[in-house]
Amino acid sequence: MHSGHIAFFQQAAAFGDLYVALGSDATVYGLKGRLPVASEDERLYMVRSVRYVKDAFISSGSGLLDFENELRALQPDVFVVNADGNIPEKEALCRSLGIEYVVLERVPHAGLTPRSTTALRRMDRLPYRIDLAGGWLDQPFVSRLHPGSVLTISLEPTIGFNERSGMATSTRNRAVELWGYRLPPGDPTQLAKVLFSYDNPPGTTAVSGSQDAIGIVFPGLARAHYTGQYWPEQIDHITNERTLQFIENALWLIPLGMRAADYDPLSVQNLTPNNARALADAADACWQAILNFDLPAFGAAVLESFRAQYALFPNMISPAILDFIDAHREQAFGWKLSGAGGGGYLILISDTPIKNAFRISVRRALE
Repeated sequence: MHSGHIAFFQQAAAFGDLYVALGSDATVYGLKGRLPVASEDERLYMVRSVRYVKDAFISSGSGLLDFENELRALQPDVFVVNADGNIPEKEALCRSLGIEYVVLERVPHAGLTPRSTTALRRMDRLPYRIDLAGGWLDQPFVSRLHPGSVLTISLEPTIGFNERSGMATSTRNRAVELWGYRLPPGDPTQLAKVLFSYDNPPGTTAVSGSQDAIGIVFPGLARAHYTGQYWPEQIDHITNERTLQFIENALWLIPLGMRAADYDPLSVQNLTPNNARALADAADACWQAILNFDLPAFGAAVLESFRAQYALFPNMISPAILDFIDAHREQAFGWKLSGAGGGGYLILISDTPIKNAFRISVRRALE
């Protein structure tokens, strides 16, 4: 618990008597891949002690809608979430029950430093990653059709991204097993090779692409060029401040919820040389747009990469996600889904703030 939570409770309490739903320890573990710092009983005690809170409870359900039973029983007038807790499923549930849905930005109390749970968990400095363009070319069955690059950025863990959200959480969990919650010093190429090998021991049938390990380990922006092998032929790497600020200022993320447990992006495949070439060309265009600091071209290339991805694997995207994208397409130069799609996060490229979206922090190289 930190001042950011109290500020959120204070803002939410302006709408009326405030009831707070807390995730159980099991739910937190299922969403985050780790147990919370404080147990559910301790968290419940602390939240109930806050003067802005009328009452609090541990939600009886599981997953991102673990509070649904209590919501239906309480029938509140207003349901309040913060921006990084906002997902379409929550809004749809409230709409079906006639409950007003309100999304609040994270605003610290006047005079106080902004806080996040992850930032206060000082030992957890292990990065996440976003694949900006070319994702799937790290798989030999795609890059053998046509060689190409995957562009990744390494992220500071300012947000606790959910499991199964396309942010390389599975590979990150393996990195935690290897090194704990900080990357060790050393050459990033060698560290990424160690992580990739550990993530895919001998006998692995569904090999995780090496772009996950590269995106986590290499600070800043990396471009890994694949020619039909699991490990890239070449890795280009950019860490200059102007480029990283350009990327940070362009990206906006909106949560979509976790991919379903049975989600399989490979269930439908259109593996053709033309589709693989389109993906490779879009990644090259994205790299050039970033080098030129050309935001419209950056957005257009990310969008072309995304279109090439779901041309190869149509199951990456559903009608519901397409509808959600349609509601935001006028606000952005381009967009994509995180990772292999099916949920996770909608990533938009825009020069203006996008409602209910949050921003990321690109990891810089150590001096």
